[in-house]
Amino acid sequence: MSTDGLVEMLRRLAPQVLGALARNGAGFAAAEDAVQEALLAAAQRWPVEGLPRNPQGWLITVASRRLTDQHRADAARARREAAAVALTPADHLVAPPADAQPVVVDDDTLTLLFLCCHPALTPPSQVALTLRAVGGLTTAEVARAFLVPEASMSRRISRAKQRIRDAGGRFGVLAEAERHQRLDAVLQVLYLIFNEGYTASAGPALHRAELTGEAIRLTRQVRRLLPDDGEVAGLLALMLLTEARRPARTGPDGALVPLAEQNRRRWRADLIQEGVALITETLPRSVIGPYQIQAAIAAVHAEAGCAAETDWAQIHALYELLERIAPNPMTTLNRAVALAMVRGPDAGLELVATLDGDQRLAGHHRFSAVRAHLLELAGDPAAARSGYLDAARRSTSLPERRYLEDRAARLG
Repeated sequence: MSTDGLVEMLRRLAPQVLGALARNGAGFAAAEDAVQEALLAAAQRWPVEGLPRNPQGWLITVASRRLTDQHRADAARARREAAAVALTPADHLVAPPADAQPVVVDDDTLTLLFLCCHPALTPPSQVALTLRAVGGLTTAEVARAFLVPEASMSRRISRAKQRIRDAGGRFGVLAEAERHQRLDAVLQVLYLIFNEGYTASAGPALHRAELTGEAIRLTRQVRRLLPDDGEVAGLLALMLLTEARRPARTGPDGALVPLAEQNRRRWRADLIQEGVALITETLPRSVIGPYQIQAAIAAVHAEAGCAAETDWAQIHALYELLERIAPNPMTTLNRAVALAMVRGPDAGLELVATLDGDQRLAGHHRFSAVRAHLLELAGDPAAARSGYLDAARRSTSLPERRYLEDRAARLG
């Protein structure tokens, strides 16, 4: 198995193993620590010893032994008899049989997802913990998603686990009222996981398909649980319609290809068909929310045969509606692009100017990139070039940075 394949497998199995331990009575914080040690052991041993016949069972067994070791050590310290009951180092490294059976085989990921969105946590902590425990991101990756230092994110995740423990949070199926209470945070988490996969916040690759795939998988599970919720359906439709464009977003060399220049024959027709059907079915019979509107925007793009056929007036109207329902500077920035396509670049630049000084966009590369794009359309190549270079300096994604530098180079 390739290194990438092993990483993808471990990322997929991590929440399953954590859920299995939690469902069998392990505390969340201790269980996550044990799972991380099991994942590390697998990453070191499987490339040498080969893949066990039951990878999930192997991980559960190793993590369970780690928990047992920790319980024994804790009890020993409490009784001041650590020397009498401490395990030898070799005991910690004994591998389970290759065909070890898992403690449980049910998919506990969704239950774990709702646990991570415990109401005792702030929304940022809910998102961070879920990205770490369910999405399988490293602490460093979660930190980049939040634009904070890794050490700060590590402390935030540790505090979140402690708060869940202090609040008496337990792994298990929630009552319907409590499930709906946590749903907004769950959808926000899944949205962020998908976005991190669709446009990686840092690194050499534009996409991380394992994250978009996991976000879609989890969202499908939430929809099966709540089939009548319009926003769940809207989020799934948005993911499907966006993911459909991924094959055309990069060239053979991995370079970013903007939407207007993509070969639409490479878009995945199956995902577009499913996404359009989903949002078409949902919009007329549910309370309209932000994810449904974003899905409708994605559907307008998907149904255009070429860039020139895009119904920008409809897209602009949808962004106006989105602004009213869920005001956000990034939404305004996207509306500025649509407005420029409808009324000309000067109108778009005027709208962008209203965001000057908005601290939520301070330092964000997309703000400079959009302004540069509109300046280029307005016939000001010098200012556009400066804007592209500024955006490139602020971007932490290598493909995006190279694309922005290339745009600047084209303008001399």
